[in-house]
Amino acid sequence: MTSEPSASRNRLVLVVYTAAIFVSALLLFSVQPLFTKMVLPRLGGSPAVWSVAMVFFQSLLLGGYAYAHLLMKLNSRIVPIAVHLVLLVIALLTLPLSIRSGWGEPPNSGYSVWLLGLFAVSIGLPFFALAANNPLLQAWFVRTGHPNGPDPYFLYASSNIGSFLALLSYPVLLEPMFTLRTQNLIWTGGYGLLIVLIAGCGVLLLRSPVNAGALNMQVDDAKAPAPSWSLRARWIFLAAVPSGLLIAVTAHISTDVAAAPLLWVLPLSLYLLTWVLVFQSRPLLPHKWMLRAQPLAIAGVVILLAVGGEQNLLLTLGGHQLCFFIIAMACHGELARTRPAAKYLTGFYVALSFGGMVGGLFAGLIAPFTFSWVAEYPILLALAALCRPPGGAERLPRWAAWYWPFLAGLAVGLIAPSYSAGGTFNWLDDHRIWVIGAVGVLSALLALALNANRWKIFATVVVALVVLRAYPSGDGRVETVRSFFGVHKIVVTSNGQYHVLMHGTTIHGAEKFKNDNGTPVTGRPEPISYYHKDGGIGQAITAIRERKGAPLKVAVIGLGSGTLTCASVPGEDWKFFEIDQSMVDTARDPKYFTYIQNCEPNLKPVIGDARLTIAKEPDGVYDLIIVDAYSSDAIPIHLATEEAMAIYKQKLAPRGAVVMHVSNRHLELASVVVGIADANDMKSWVYSEDSGRDNEYIFSTSVVVSAREDADVGKLASSNLWTETDADEKQRVWTDDYSNVLGAVYRRLRDGEQ
Repeated sequence: MTSEPSASRNRLVLVVYTAAIFVSALLLFSVQPLFTKMVLPRLGGSPAVWSVAMVFFQSLLLGGYAYAHLLMKLNSRIVPIAVHLVLLVIALLTLPLSIRSGWGEPPNSGYSVWLLGLFAVSIGLPFFALAANNPLLQAWFVRTGHPNGPDPYFLYASSNIGSFLALLSYPVLLEPMFTLRTQNLIWTGGYGLLIVLIAGCGVLLLRSPVNAGALNMQVDDAKAPAPSWSLRARWIFLAAVPSGLLIAVTAHISTDVAAAPLLWVLPLSLYLLTWVLVFQSRPLLPHKWMLRAQPLAIAGVVILLAVGGEQNLLLTLGGHQLCFFIIAMACHGELARTRPAAKYLTGFYVALSFGGMVGGLFAGLIAPFTFSWVAEYPILLALAALCRPPGGAERLPRWAAWYWPFLAGLAVGLIAPSYSAGGTFNWLDDHRIWVIGAVGVLSALLALALNANRWKIFATVVVALVVLRAYPSGDGRVETVRSFFGVHKIVVTSNGQYHVLMHGTTIHGAEKFKNDNGTPVTGRPEPISYYHKDGGIGQAITAIRERKGAPLKVAVIGLGSGTLTCASVPGEDWKFFEIDQSMVDTARDPKYFTYIQNCEPNLKPVIGDARLTIAKEPDGVYDLIIVDAYSSDAIPIHLATEEAMAIYKQKLAPRGAVVMHVSNRHLELASVVVGIADANDMKSWVYSEDSGRDNEYIFSTSVVVSAREDADVGKLASSNLWTETDADEKQRVWTDDYSNVLGAVYRRLRDGEQ
């Protein structure tokens, strides 16, 4: 055995280790959307499932990194290899992935804790084993004596390239092409391949001369003291802020802009891309550029938050994610700049993963239970200013000392008027975007023009964000209600005429409280928004009622503002199924809406995921089932599958019908419903018409009615407003095992919003 590894052997070591780390990362991040999609139906398709999943994955990543750190403390080469291979094989025996028995139905509360338990018992072991691979294999690589051993961090880039590709390929390739079962089998096969690759890495390490990595370690010993505790704390902070921002940006996109599960992977993909770029030996985007751009990115988010999400959807989505990318690049670039020598590699990764877990816990678990709005986003945005390195001497030092009194005066001058209703308040409210934007730009100028210290930048950003909260966007008064299932806004228009329920930028219900002449509305409230008597849902209810000629028995999936309680008539039996208790509480509160108080005061909705709860109802009893359970523009996919329609059909009376509300700005869903109905031997009629009465909060709707025979839907079958529609043979039917959100997005872009 030679004292110096040959060039050919060095190439082999590099190829095998790079392949193992790449495949490991590919599996690590493809399992996240795969298993989360398996879990989503248990909790109504809530975007919060993804946030909690991220917290779980970040926490287990810390466990894996700590395990790798402890293994490499052992004075042995064979023991870490043997222990890790045994762990991988045991984890392989738990595959393919599945939801463990006893965890099929969630509780009525404590969803986050329940989800963490579900993830732990179902995929905890294989994910833990995967999580340890990156730092462990890098530490082994150092000890093989490879010439690149002194700085193995380039392998981290390889890891994150695999992660990046896994996330992007899932919605684009895996989800549209394969069923969940097939995806699961492919993933299990990949896990087996990974064990072979890691065994190969172990063999290459054991065949290396005992002292092969000694020179690498000796160089480290001579030049690099152990990292100080203050440096370790800064690593944790630098990792925590972008990790928390990742979840906060995703929550903002899902809540305030456009809630579509397809978008969840985009911020995470950008997050991983930053790790790829900063650990390159020659970064494509130099760190000094990112530090200069970071204050502009922070100011950009401040302006985007002031403008809101309804101005230009694509620009807003792109803007938030571009700014997030720059901020994450600056934070992760600081981590790469201050990384330790190779001998401290595993400890460095433990600090990174611990910071990632802290940021995730704050944004994914603590903030949703602490704030009634997505407050974690501006909080983490301000903290991002503190991620900047300590600056040098400030320019214009004579004026620098006066900045703190100036900022205090500016804050008082801008915030104090918000507590009154005078002319100053009205002017600031009318010019809120310009005022907030100016303060945000001031924070950027401090950094770029004056080289101000990071605390001044932080304080200026805080002032801008407080002003943003003091002068909210929108015409009227806004209150927010937050739960596991999202943030609901109750908007009272400026003249008090309408109360509007919103989730993100999507209206979910409205009630008229004042007539046009300003007098209060009295008597039974009239259903408006999507539920007006002349709209698709209203026409369907009327037609089924006339066809039966007797009181209806109706099941409604989704309560919203309670509007449909006033679509019933005396003697009818309407039963509502709602997953979110906070939504029930909001709809019951007469200061928000009075539909339930006036039309169904004794309403007792069934709480829980409707797919599970309606399945427990007796068969053959409902004349009409109305499915209207979408949160913002996100769709609970499990309510629009062939199996779901089979349940609805089973619960219908012999001449009953299913009405599905499919209005959506980003996805074309009518053909999906027609397809799942056809798979259950049901006919479908589609209604889509613009009411032209948006100023009265009476909106256009897209509705699909499905039934066994033409006669079951009464006059709808002969109406020229309703089109009998056949299933598209070229379009694959959605099932519990297959759905194609990307295809629905494409059809909406191709055909436009109807």
